Amino acid sequence: MRLNNYISSTGLCSRRKADELIIQKKVKVNGEIAELGRVVGAEDIVEVDDKVLEKKENDVYIALNKPVGITCTTEEHIKGNIVDYVNHPERIFPIGRLDKDSEGLILLTSDGSIVNEILREENNHEKDYIVTVNKSITPSFINGMSNGVKIFNPVRKEYTTTKKCTVVKMNERSFKITLSQGLNRQIRRMCSHFGYKVVTLQRVRIAHITLKGLAYGKWRNLTEEEVRKIRSKK
Repeated sequence: MRLNNYISSTGLCSRRKADELIIQKKVKVNGEIAELGRVVGAEDIVEVDDKVLEKKENDVYIALNKPVGITCTTEEHIKGNIVDYVNHPERIFPIGRLDKDSEGLILLTSDGSIVNEILREENNHEKDYIVTVNKSITPSFINGMSNGVKIFNPVRKEYTTTKKCTVVKMNERSFKITLSQGLNRQIRRMCSHFGYKVVTLQRVRIAHITLKGLAYGKWRNLTEEEVRKIRSKK
């Protein structure tokens, strides 16, 4: 496999971070400084900062029903970080984000190689959210949210139009929205465009994985079948 994939599969970091380590010449293969794009096999010895890496035999894959107030970060100095909250014996990290003031399904893993399979837009892993807003939902709001909303992208310093999506009214102030992209605070910014404020936001599904049977604030291990289905998107 590619060197960056191997490094991430040990749980050390993501593939992107692995590329940074390689560029910084902190990675060696069989005692020699490695280059980007290097392919390694089972017989190769990979070192990062002169420490030999060993691939995990059994990676961890977790589904958490995240409570409001927990921050999706591995930074230990941040109070209420998700890693401390789960308190798993293995080194794990969240796949993507769910805002501190949002709740619901988020996945965590020790396997950096699976992250892009879930987050990459072209893999079309849909996500369902149940959203409550501060005033009555109108047909024009549903139509506008469904057909793409022009929102400002603070990273690129430009406006972005969201992809068309499915939005279904559930009651006077709640709706269900299905997205295949994940812009920063996307739903809140979409609602704000139409003069609505999000009161509660809960993610209830990521691809084939749901919150069914998972109590608020609790986590469970993914089944082998759930992991296999993610891998089948490769």
